[in-house]
Amino acid sequence: PDDIPDPAFHPQSHQRRPNHVHERLYPAVYRALHHRRGKLWLWPISRFLVAPYQEDCRRITRMIRLLILILLIAPVIGCSTMGYYWQTARGHLTLMSKREPIEDLLAAGGVAVKRQQQLQQALQIRQFAVTELGLPDNDSYRSFVELDQDFIVWNVVAAPKYSLTPTRWCFPVVGCVSYRGYYAEQDAEAFAAQIDHEKFDVMVRGARAYSTLGWFADPLTSPMIDRGEILLAEVVFHELAHQIFYVKNDTSFNEAFASAVGEHGVRRWLAEKNVEALDRYERYLKRKAAFIGLLATTSEKLQALYASGKNESQMAEQKKSIFTQLKLDYKTLKSTQWEGYNGYDGWFKKPVNNARLASVAVYQDKTPDFSRWLSACGFDFQQFYQAMIAISELPEHERHQRLAGSANCQSESIKFAIRAQ
Repeated sequence: PDDIPDPAFHPQSHQRRPNHVHERLYPAVYRALHHRRGKLWLWPISRFLVAPYQEDCRRITRMIRLLILILLIAPVIGCSTMGYYWQTARGHLTLMSKREPIEDLLAAGGVAVKRQQQLQQALQIRQFAVTELGLPDNDSYRSFVELDQDFIVWNVVAAPKYSLTPTRWCFPVVGCVSYRGYYAEQDAEAFAAQIDHEKFDVMVRGARAYSTLGWFADPLTSPMIDRGEILLAEVVFHELAHQIFYVKNDTSFNEAFASAVGEHGVRRWLAEKNVEALDRYERYLKRKAAFIGLLATTSEKLQALYASGKNESQMAEQKKSIFTQLKLDYKTLKSTQWEGYNGYDGWFKKPVNNARLASVAVYQDKTPDFSRWLSACGFDFQQFYQAMIAISELPEHERHQRLAGSANCQSESIKFAIRAQ
């Protein structure tokens, strides 16, 4: 494992509120690109943006998108960081240029039998996301890119030596996030090497998927598909969930919501399409929960240590002892509860540190709360989305407090409906 619609409401089609992620994050750009009237000079651009697979427009499309990205970020950054934004734009647009619509690939033939079966299943998963989970019906994850590498991007995470609060990097449009992504592993490693390792714990982790929040028609890639049916479905549902809403500067809220949608989406997929594999997935989730619980216990010990007021020498010694105990507890967990299952051994191949613990917490700490809300909504995904959108619009402290409080799906859905009017 990795380091771990109702006609009255549709996240893409609601007309009376800025419900589309783009319109919320950058309303002027969204309106310019999505409305002809009063913006005739931008209409050709919007046409290129929504027709990415026309061969004669592909090069122009890439140039226009790159220009838009640079124009968006240039006024708010200095020259010293333009290199980072350039590699981001170049890496993403290079990936986009390699996309091929899956339906066209299958129709053309010449695809290996195994890959053909995987792509057919991927299309079924993508359609299921729309019809059964109410996720956005757009071009995302309907195209494919064959890669000769295990990951698409590499993320750098850093946390102070004696804190579990990860460093945040702030970017135009998406706000502040607790990682910094690179399209080349060597670039990620080079940036990580520049961080002061005397003051920070650092990690570099590969990622098989990411979401541009619907700005682009993100493709499926071979690293995503090669993981098998269950994990492919989970990551597709997860990434599409980011298009339902995105809260700037709140990575843990965004990622936990998407994780909950991914996990419960897979449960529904397997219950309808592959019930024999459902028990296996439940065992996987149970082991995952146990492992995350182990890390949470370790994090609690560390937080108590870092707040104790002890000097750095004492904290360094006790920190090392806590990490040693984590490894011993993991061995006990394997032998007493998992019957020797060693799927998480790889997590310990690299030194355990604050950055690695923080990166797991970002995705997992609030996932049980979202699962509790989904249950309160009777596992009605549309009603769940309405409730979560209403909560997402609260101020940060109130948002987290409401999420952790008693789940009343109906009341939050009513608030959503009132705001939508």
